[in-house]
Amino acid sequence: MSHSPNIVTVTAANFHTIVIEGSYQRPVLVDFWADWCAPCRMLMPILSKLAEQYGGRFLLAKVDTEAEQALAVQFGIRSLPTVQLFRDGQAIDQFMGALPEHQVREFLDRHIPRASDGLLQQAKAAMSGGDLAAARALIDRARTEDPDNKRLPLMEIQFLASSGEIAKALEAIDTLPLEFVKDPEVAALRSRLQFARVIEGAPSESELNDRLQADPRDSEARYQLAAHQVLRGDYEGALEHLLELVKRDRTYGDDAGRKGMLAVFDLLGSDNALVARYRSRMMSILY
Repeated sequence: MSHSPNIVTVTAANFHTIVIEGSYQRPVLVDFWADWCAPCRMLMPILSKLAEQYGGRFLLAKVDTEAEQALAVQFGIRSLPTVQLFRDGQAIDQFMGALPEHQVREFLDRHIPRASDGLLQQAKAAMSGGDLAAARALIDRARTEDPDNKRLPLMEIQFLASSGEIAKALEAIDTLPLEFVKDPEVAALRSRLQFARVIEGAPSESELNDRLQADPRDSEARYQLAAHQVLRGDYEGALEHLLELVKRDRTYGDDAGRKGMLAVFDLLGSDNALVARYRSRMMSILY
């Protein structure tokens, strides 16, 4: 039995305390194994090594499924080894089989905060507060201390956007690794950048409102006004204008109204109530 504080054997008696409750404090990686399972014996030293190398950023919990068959049934374990990651009381991801070390690292890095993540969060807060010099220093420090942090390129793009270099930021976001393609944060950032580009050199909101009052068919004014509203957080107002653009002028900007609505949906996320409501309204117009 390991004497490491980062590795523990769990049973039905302590599973809830160590895994479920413990996962609110730090991620818990549960290794469901058995002594007769050769792949389990291959994977176990890899997991133990990583538990030490990650220095307590996750807890490795080992479950002997021969001794704890009820736990294996409870968590739907059908093949060994099965490794599940728990966070905030729930199993949020898993893998099966004896993966090589680099693949296990990739699995862990998708879910487990790195030491430099705190610096990047501070940089993000500094950008939000307009302190670009502090943000630059924090990003540079994170790069020096942890150059392998995969969130660094995304933070660099956010810095470009905060610095007003929208075109460069949009170019950079298209060069992100494939693993970012489905990242909701990347989709949201891309949407913000697209709307920021729309209002570069555009009139103020008050001027655009005046233009729409004078001519409700002014598609450019409506679209630019929606972009302003998105960037200051008035998503419902923006969606109303974009929906009206879908109704009035599908030819403007190569269907900019519909594409703009989809960009707002990416920004808000699929679980947002506004997304459900306006997606339904958009579909009723289109079909």
